[in-house]
Amino acid sequence: MTRRPPLRQAAAGIIIASLAVLVLAADQFAKYLALENLPYQEPVEVLGDFLSFYLTRNPGAAFSLGEEVTWIFTIALAAVAGVIAWLAATRVRSRLWAVALGLLLGGVLGNLTDRLFRDPGFAVGHVVDFINTPWMWFFPGMSPAIYNIADIFIVCDMIAIALLVLVGVHMDGSRDRGRNDEEETLLGADGDQFAPGGAVAGFGSEFPVADADAGIPADERGLPPLSESEQLEVEAEAEREAEEYDAEPEHRRPGRDAEI
Repeated sequence: MTRRPPLRQAAAGIIIASLAVLVLAADQFAKYLALENLPYQEPVEVLGDFLSFYLTRNPGAAFSLGEEVTWIFTIALAAVAGVIAWLAATRVRSRLWAVALGLLLGGVLGNLTDRLFRDPGFAVGHVVDFINTPWMWFFPGMSPAIYNIADIFIVCDMIAIALLVLVGVHMDGSRDRGRNDEEETLLGADGDQFAPGGAVAGFGSEFPVADADAGIPADERGLPPLSESEQLEVEAEAEREAEEYDAEPEHRRPGRDAEI
């Protein structure tokens, strides 16, 4: 199965920005409907104990923590949004990372909008919450959290980002190679090379040591190896040059006169 090449930086930025705008719009529209149609701090059952609406305004974080320092959460949300924007502009070339960060950015902007523009004032606004699912909380005596659409995207995408890290997917589109991807032989994972300064234990000098610089131009020896994303770019460029060569008439192809 062929692996798709990494995204260009601009494409990753477009994905992140587009998803962020969609999530922000969905969150603010849902909050508008809640404010217009739900009674304040009165439960409205939707699916019994599974789901209900309870409109409230939260000056703090989850479980109403930090109600006296609302401005700190405003700064934190702005900082997270800034970091995601910086990553989008400089680091992200993976489709999975672009989707995860775009959805996360949308959730962050949804709550940041409340902090900046809702009552009681700029940068100390209270977040509009209205979704209540009591069955999700299992600690005795703890009140269930009441949340919104932005919170859902923030929590889910933090989990998604943790999974991307665990499975070894990098922001530049490369992946960690597991042991199963390498062919183990008597001569090591490379198959034709000893470790520097040593031979295979028990075999002495029966196996010749391959020249690690064989086939490499002199001016390129000693340079660090290409990353997986750089290698993909080189292969893509070679394919483009081959296609351009095949598309040219035979009498215009380089080297024709030399062969004659």
